[in-house]
Amino acid sequence: MPFDAKNFLKHLTPRPGVYQMLDSAGDILYVGKAKNLRKRVSSYFRKSGLAPKTQALVKRIDNVDVTVTETELEALLLEQNLIKQYRPPFNILLRDDKSYPYIFMSTEHASPRLAFHRGAKRRKGAYFGPFPSVHAVRESMRFLQKTFRVRQCEDSFFKNRSRPCLQYQIKRCNAPCVGLISPEDYREDVRHTRMFLEGENLSLMRELEEAMESCSRALQFEEAARYRDQINALRQVQAQQVIESGNAHIDVIAAAIEGNEACVHVLYIRHGRILGSRSFYPKVPLAATQEEFLGEFIPRHYLKGQGGGDIPREIAIGVDLADKALLEAAVGDIAGRRVSIKNASRGTRKKWLELATRTAAQNLGGRMAASASMLKRYDLLRQTLDLDDVPERMECFDISHSSGEATVASCVVFNREGPLKSDYRRFNIENITAGDDYAAMEQALRRRYKRLQEGEGKLPDILFIDGGKGQLRTAQRVLDELGVIGVKLVGVAKGTSRKAGLETLLLTTEAGEREVIPEQDGLLLIQQIRDEAHRFAITGHRQRRDRKRRSSPLEGIAGVGPKRRRELLRYFGGLEAVEKASMADLMRVPSIDRKVAEAIYSAFHNG
Repeated sequence: MPFDAKNFLKHLTPRPGVYQMLDSAGDILYVGKAKNLRKRVSSYFRKSGLAPKTQALVKRIDNVDVTVTETELEALLLEQNLIKQYRPPFNILLRDDKSYPYIFMSTEHASPRLAFHRGAKRRKGAYFGPFPSVHAVRESMRFLQKTFRVRQCEDSFFKNRSRPCLQYQIKRCNAPCVGLISPEDYREDVRHTRMFLEGENLSLMRELEEAMESCSRALQFEEAARYRDQINALRQVQAQQVIESGNAHIDVIAAAIEGNEACVHVLYIRHGRILGSRSFYPKVPLAATQEEFLGEFIPRHYLKGQGGGDIPREIAIGVDLADKALLEAAVGDIAGRRVSIKNASRGTRKKWLELATRTAAQNLGGRMAASASMLKRYDLLRQTLDLDDVPERMECFDISHSSGEATVASCVVFNREGPLKSDYRRFNIENITAGDDYAAMEQALRRRYKRLQEGEGKLPDILFIDGGKGQLRTAQRVLDELGVIGVKLVGVAKGTSRKAGLETLLLTTEAGEREVIPEQDGLLLIQQIRDEAHRFAITGHRQRRDRKRRSSPLEGIAGVGPKRRRELLRYFGGLEAVEKASMADLMRVPSIDRKVAEAIYSAFHNG
């Protein structure tokens, strides 16, 4: 029975609130807020003038739930909480909700250090940022390390030095750990670093120039050269950026929209300097105009509860928002101070906005081109495998180990947009003969597809197996035993030369395996999936192998905790002596009784 919008709207209140549009299964399609619920919801059910995306939404509406609030601000905050909780498909959804990274300076230490920081700011010190990405932090710290040579090592490493480390040798640190720089000079380097991070570039340049001239007059040419290098490094950084004098803390936001695709580019301006930038690709925006789109993006981006430290004093955009005052109040409430939203129409802000706008358009164009290329590859794959339809979902398995040690199987998933990393899985393979790839593949497939058959995920259209006929037959047997149907099985066998581009595809038929030698273009997507499965498997294997090699054989023995491990190693002088010890020898160790001694002896001699 279709949704009776006319009767529903007749009884709808004109007060502020939040509306949730649901489909026939009860799933939320869209969440919105309104100053006047009746007027806003009525706009979706007009007889004409609706955008195609809005029409697609309305066709799926089976019911509308409303929550009445006292104010429009309460409605806005509730709307953002519901979007974050339910992630409706017709709302703007941001994939990355992680907190931003910072540079941390440990001010309470006698020789302060610089460090990467993300999360709650609990340590005593100064925090500089936020930076748009980890890469931006690393680049800034690399520049500071080369320019001012303030240490970035851990305090535990710093305390235990008796001679300078490699960073001193390559002129990335002045070695305060062993006193190769006086405390006064080191504090000066720290102060200059802080001035740079706080945006006091002009004052810093003047100070360094005066110091260089003073050293030159005193014939201290090496010191003068060091100041000269610092000045040149600062000038090079400044030449790459549009600088505004003062202490501007601004986020400049521009958007590009093309059909159902959109890109939002944000420039992060801190202390008048472009600290970095970040592009967002919201999923299926319902908004048709820049004003509507940014009106949805800004609360979704800033009302995430990360705290005011990540929110600038000003948000510069290129349009006038109808809900500007409301958004300023909501974002300012999260920040704990006034935040203004302005239309950047002149001066340096206009230049920043033009830069962000060009970048958003360029990134969106590149993303759409990549998407088109991916769709073309899918169609070529359909032709190569002689499929009726283009596949929606594909999985690929691979095995990695070192001579049978720490065997790991990987499962990577691709959809029509490319890698679907949230659905990737790794399997630690246990209880098989070392190096038996067939048994490893069987175990991984059985664990994976037993869960899928029980409804824990989606079955793929195509399952790729990295291997020849043996692996393919193993996979077919597992699928048959589990009753998995509707999955096309394809083996990717390396040629005799094992070179990329010379692979052979093995397809299962009633008569056995059939070999297909594909065209190079039709092989590209298969190679991409296979290489990704190999990368994911070998990364997991190395992590598992390294963890195993770092751990002690004593850790897996029942009754042997950290204290007993320490006593055993102290008493015998090392693990090798513990392995050779008899039961009587083990029982001489304090706190080791007969039961524990038997467990230790059995672990080393009955394996």
